[in-house]
Formats: sequence, structure tokens, C-alpha cells
Amino acid sequence: MHAAQLQGNKAPRRAAGFTLLELLVVIVIIGLLAAYVGPKYFSQLGKSEVTIAKAQIEAFEKSLDTYRLDVGRYPSAEEGLAALLAAPASAGAKWNGPYLKKGVPPDPWGKPYQYRAPGTKGEYEIISLGKDGQPGGTGEDADISSQ
Repeated sequence: MHAAQLQGNKAPRRAAGFTLLELLVVIVIIGLLAAYVGPKYFSQLGKSEVTIAKAQIEAFEKSLDTYRLDVGRYPSAEEGLAALLAAPASAGAKWNGPYLKKGVPPDPWGKPYQYRAPGTKGEYEIISLGKDGQPGGTGEDADISSQ
């Protein structure tokens, strides 16, 4: 074998791995995808918090209806939702609770639910003031009510 034949069969070897340019292109593509998907994902989180608040209010409504069947009336504004956990003095022996398995949870934004009796459209109203904790608002800041 000649030395020229051995060298002719070998191609120059390239180092394995990625170049800096290739890595930068991949990082830019990932960044563009995150910029597109991120806002859509976080808006879904806000919608899920509103859904949770509505579900909790519905659970309170069912518990309040059971309370009314037992006691003959809904709790007063002074008694509030706490009447679902501990018997108020005015309920007497008719109270057959507790009507909630656990304590009254805060709304999904960590603020307490408001209970009004009488409500604006019915005998009672349960309200979450939304993400901002202020009356009114739009989107995630909108009030969520049982009425």
C-alpha cells in the first residue's frame, strides 16, 4: 500500500457538535414560540379561576338551600356563610349541620366571599369581587355573583 492511497480515502474530519449560530437559531425559535403561546396559556389560567369561583358559589348555594330546608330561612347578613359551619343562636335545634365539609374557602384570588341577605335580586347573594378585589370591573376583575 502506498501512502498516497491511504490519504486519498480519508475525508477531513469535522468536529462533532453544534455551532454557535445553530444554537442561536434554535434559541430564537423557542423564544418566538414562547412569546406566541405564553399569553394564550396565562389567559386560560384567568378563565379557570373564574370557573372555580362560579363552582364554589354554586356549592354555597346548595348548602344554603339545605340550611333553609332545615331551619326554615336563609342565614341573615350578620350570620353570613359561617352559619353553614356552626349553628347560630337563632337557628335553634333545627340546625342540622355543618353544611360544608370544610371551612368557607376564600375565592381563587385569596379574598373572602361576600354574603348579602337580602340580595339585589333574591333572598341572598354571594359575591366574589374578582381578581382586583374592587366592585365592578371587566374580564378577570369582574364581579362574580350568585344572582
